[in-house]
Amino acid sequence: MRDTTWGSTRQGTRQGTRQGTRQGTRQGTRQGWAAVRQVRESIRRGAARVDEATPAGRDRAVDALRAFAILGVVLGHWLVTALVADGRALRTGSPLQHMPWLAPISWAFQTLAVFFLVGGHVATKSYASAQARGTTYGEWLTARLSRLFKPVAAVLTLWTVIAAGLLLTGAEYGTVRTLVKLALSPLWFLVVFAALTAATPLLTRMNPLWPLAVVLHVDLLRFGLGGPSWLGWVNVAAGWLVPYTLGAAWTRGELDRRRSGWILLTGGTAVTAALVVWAGYPASMVGVPGAPVSNLNPPTLAAVTFGLAQCGLSLLLRDRLRRAMRRPSAWAAVALVNLSAMTIFLWHQTALMATTATGLLAGRLPGLHTVPDGLGWVAARLAWLPVFVLVLAVCWTAFRSYEQGGRRGGVSRVVRGHRPAGRTRPVEVTRV
Repeated sequence: MRDTTWGSTRQGTRQGTRQGTRQGTRQGTRQGWAAVRQVRESIRRGAARVDEATPAGRDRAVDALRAFAILGVVLGHWLVTALVADGRALRTGSPLQHMPWLAPISWAFQTLAVFFLVGGHVATKSYASAQARGTTYGEWLTARLSRLFKPVAAVLTLWTVIAAGLLLTGAEYGTVRTLVKLALSPLWFLVVFAALTAATPLLTRMNPLWPLAVVLHVDLLRFGLGGPSWLGWVNVAAGWLVPYTLGAAWTRGELDRRRSGWILLTGGTAVTAALVVWAGYPASMVGVPGAPVSNLNPPTLAAVTFGLAQCGLSLLLRDRLRRAMRRPSAWAAVALVNLSAMTIFLWHQTALMATTATGLLAGRLPGLHTVPDGLGWVAARLAWLPVFVLVLAVCWTAFRSYEQGGRRGGVSRVVRGHRPAGRTRPVEVTRV
């Protein structure tokens, strides 16, 4: 009798434990899904508010193209920039050095031409609007350039302190130079963009064929007639003038027909392919360490014609992007990137290097400190991308106020203040 009772007790205990465990698991699962649904609903409501606050006449395709261009540059740098640990030093490398067949990666992520296309379009529209309001050129230019250069001060200050600290603690000069050069490399783009922005009143009617002709003649002198290599630096201005003045032509309504997009896409693709196959231009649209010629530094004719193809594709995608941006969630994501475009652009290389430097504490890690000479490195680098995103998010949290604090009148709005029923105070205006 005692054994039977003990067995029944044990069986009841096990059954009760299993039931309690299952009940607890179900309850925990329900609570977890409830939390997920709550977060999703919160995100959905926030996206809806952004969507409702956006001016009805805003061309959301322009903001989508700008966001894709910025994210393309960021991902491109993260994928093809390697910092190889060599003893106590760090040196730059690229998977394109060892695996040139990966050159198509650069075709997907070298999106600077799209950024200049959008920049020219937005700047010429903004300047025309400023003139209509009676705003002076100086006021207009100050407002636009402040958005570019106020966030730069934080980058320069931080890296001045980092460089001084590294040198004082005995770091090799070559390593410090490599890090600083990579961290500040985005600044060249801002200098060129600022110069073109300042020249906008002179560029509103310029035909893109004029700067394209300059690039063609510079390359003929450099590569065909053995001219001095320094002539290539003329293309830093002329090369990016081509998509910038295409943006001005977009403002004038000259690129509204789909035929314009197809001409740019097919013509640019055909000429670029011919230059690579028969004229000896590199297939990679980004610089490769050790290569005798870079398509990007300074821009070559191949880089410019490739940019024309990208601009043509961008123009063809405008209608699809406008339809896609009707979805509040998609538009909210694009608006967020646009509101933080300068912060993302200026700090993405710092995020890469911060991850690389921290990882050195654990030794030489694949995809961070090893030679990028195989698909194993590529797989490891892809696995590191979420870490780069997380570190960039930390930088964004710390430094976004420098960008957002610089917004004043005279710039275009992503979302505008609106006064829903029942409110007496206007909603804060957010601009880019």
